[in-house]
Parts: sequence; structure tokens; C-alpha cells
Amino acid sequence: MNLISQLKDLGEAGKRGYQVGSRVQANMRGMSGTQGGRAPGQYGQSVLSPEFKKKLKLEGITARETPMQFLGAYTSRVIVDAANDGTRTYWWRYNHPLAIAQRVSDLVLDKAGMPQSPVTRSLIGLGVGLPAIAATGTYDITNPEQQFRPKGYSQAYAEEGSEDRRESTQPAQELFERFFLGRTGRPLKYETAKQDIPDLTPERYANYLNFLYNDKGFLNLGIVKGTTENLQGVPEARLLGFPASIPMAGGFAAGTAGAIIGAKTAPRTVKIAGRSIVGGAIGSAIGVAMGHAINETIASANRQKLPKLSEYQQQDNI
Repeated sequence: MNLISQLKDLGEAGKRGYQVGSRVQANMRGMSGTQGGRAPGQYGQSVLSPEFKKKLKLEGITARETPMQFLGAYTSRVIVDAANDGTRTYWWRYNHPLAIAQRVSDLVLDKAGMPQSPVTRSLIGLGVGLPAIAATGTYDITNPEQQFRPKGYSQAYAEEGSEDRRESTQPAQELFERFFLGRTGRPLKYETAKQDIPDLTPERYANYLNFLYNDKGFLNLGIVKGTTENLQGVPEARLLGFPASIPMAGGFAAGTAGAIIGAKTAPRTVKIAGRSIVGGAIGSAIGVAMGHAINETIASANRQKLPKLSEYQQQDNI
């Protein structure tokens, strides 16, 4: 077989794959029902959809056995994805640590066979999420008078030219950006930040600003990075610039486990949903508390051990 014939066969294989892929996608849309062509947890019209790959396999198309047909099928998938924002929709939805943590929690709850009623699952999600969300570091629940501004950070809408940027001229916009967009604001200048955080040192402050603005993190991509000392002196991770903390992760993990345990241990005379909600809230609170304890242990290890007064006196006598 000459080269021209081989290229022609490859082209025909790619064309057939493209046609099969288009037909499979049309059938998937026709089965949309109330879920928009996807079951909960699937990727809709994204190239990442496992359902699309499974349906191609039923048509005899796989990456290993029919690579050109597989490539042709996924060419049609890429076109549909790009036109309908298939993958970008999930990127927009899951580009924040809280969104990712909540999605993982949902998947674990699904796997455990938890109630699927939208209202019940929402209540379970609130029980698990509220304590964990409060521990993200994005806002400080003890500071309502300054729109829950986290310690050491400025308001986004402080008065222009003001020396102290802890007061906002637009409280409503401040709250929206903090709670709906997950923005913390920029670190205050050192002198003002130290008023918020009395044990803040120039070294910790400088190291954190270097981490925040210069460190590119994992694979030097600037997507994921972490430090053992943030402004408060405790560990912090950043995903696409948004903060995540050990207490937050502990809250979601323990809260999800608590919701499942609450459901599994509920007596027959007690509604499973109620036990799941309570179990999730209690578990999340315990997870957050354990996270704070871990933070304090790490922070204590990071603090410099200063000489005792008696040691200074001994040095003066030498």
C-alpha cells in the first residue's frame, strides 16, 4: 500500500469518527430530560465528559484500537465544547477552593447514598459548609463593623489616598466582593497590619508579600502555591490567588464524614435528613477546631525562640 492510499484511509477513518461523534452528541442532547444532557456530576458538552467516551466505545471507537476515528470523534466534541462553553463553564464554576471543596463533599455524599432531595441536600451542604467557609481566611466573622475584613488586609474601597485603609467607602460593594467573589483585599502596610496582628514581624511580613506577589508555586505556573506562614503566622495555600486553610479543609472533611455517620446511625424512628444535617454541622465544627489546633502547633514551631531574661544577664556578666 503506497503512502497516498494510507493517508486516504486515515482521512476516511477520521471522517467516520467525526460523523459518529456528531451522532453520539446529538443523541446525548436528545436524552437531556431535566438534567441538560448529563447526570449530576458529569461534564455536559465538555471534552472531559466520561459519558461521551463510554458511548464512543459502544460504537467500537477507542483511542487504542481506532486512534484516527477516536481523534475524529473528539474533533467534533471540541467544536461543540467551544461553541457551548462546555469546559469553560466548569472552569468558571470550580476556580475557587470553596467551590472545589463543596463539589468534592457532594461527590462523597453521593457515593455514600445520601438523600438526593434538593432541599435536604442543600441543608446538609449548609451544615457542612458554613463552619468550614468561615475558616477560609477570606473574611473575619468577628469583624462585622468593617464588613468582615480579615486581619492584616485592606478594604478594596478605602478612601482614596487614606493612610489607614481599613475603613470602606462602599460597604455594600465590599460585602459583595468578599462573600460572592472571595476577594480578601491587599495586605495593609506593615505598621497598620501590625495594629491588627500584634505579633507580626517585619520578616514574616516581607516573606508573605514575596510569597503573595513573586512566588509562582507548583511547576512555576502560579496556579497552586503554599506557605507555612501567612500574615497571622499560620499555613496558607493559594489556588488561582484565592486562599485556602487547614481549618477549612478540616471542616469540609470532618463535616462530610459527620453527615454520613449521622445518616448511617440514625434510628428508624428518626428522620435521616435531620441527623445528617446535625452530624454535618457538628463534624464541620470539630474539623475546623482541629485545623486551628494544627495551625497553632505549626505557628508555635515557626516562632523564634528568644533568650530568657536570665540568659541576657549571664551574657552581660561575661
